[in-house]
Amino acid sequence: MGIIENLLKKVVLQEATIEEKTKLSSAVYKIRLKSESIAKANFTPGYFLRLEIGIDNEDIAIKDKVRSYSVWDINKTKGYLDVAIATHSTGIGTAWAAQCKSGDKVYFKWKKGNFLVDESADSYLMIGDLSALSHLYMINRSLTKQQQVAGIVYSQAVNELFPDVDGATPFTFYEMPPNPVPEIVEKVKKLVPEMKGRTMVYLAGDSRVCVALNQYFRKELHWSAKQVKTKPFWNPTKKGLE
Repeated sequence: MGIIENLLKKVVLQEATIEEKTKLSSAVYKIRLKSESIAKANFTPGYFLRLEIGIDNEDIAIKDKVRSYSVWDINKTKGYLDVAIATHSTGIGTAWAAQCKSGDKVYFKWKKGNFLVDESADSYLMIGDLSALSHLYMINRSLTKQQQVAGIVYSQAVNELFPDVDGATPFTFYEMPPNPVPEIVEKVKKLVPEMKGRTMVYLAGDSRVCVALNQYFRKELHWSAKQVKTKPFWNPTKKGLE
């Protein structure tokens, strides 16, 4: 192991153990991580984990070992959290998700970011693809029952999508082609008039869709920046932290 990797393990990163691994659909694994540090975490719904995948493999550059995953669920009393990992790509994260097993050690750090729960609105619209589903579930569960929520979640194969940790499916699932901006806009046009009070939208997943829809909400619907929360999870032309 290199000096940098050793330093990361001892100083920068926290250690956890894979407690459970479940296949949710043909393209998604649920992985449960457990550690004392998770029990002590100062957590806000919407946090990510930066996982160091293959930290002991010196043939892989540091930047290519880091993968960000949404925290889908957390139980601080029992000291565990769940992540849902989509395996569409051929990258290191997909290989790790397929090969890892219960008992394996992993190293991580928290990533807060700005794509967090915001409880200030009356109505919410959640839009994303398979990669964003667990994150949107976490945000949704953090809202009150009095707040109106609608969701547009899509995939090329709708059977790849999965229910939330409690078995609920609060969003409408759609089978759509890649980069389906026109199809989503048509759905949005029907949903927005039904939203009440102060409204907010969460856009996540494919960077191309996020950029196009952000412009649509800001320029066509004239929503303010505070009403539009955007987080590109992946870009078809990039990998890792590029």
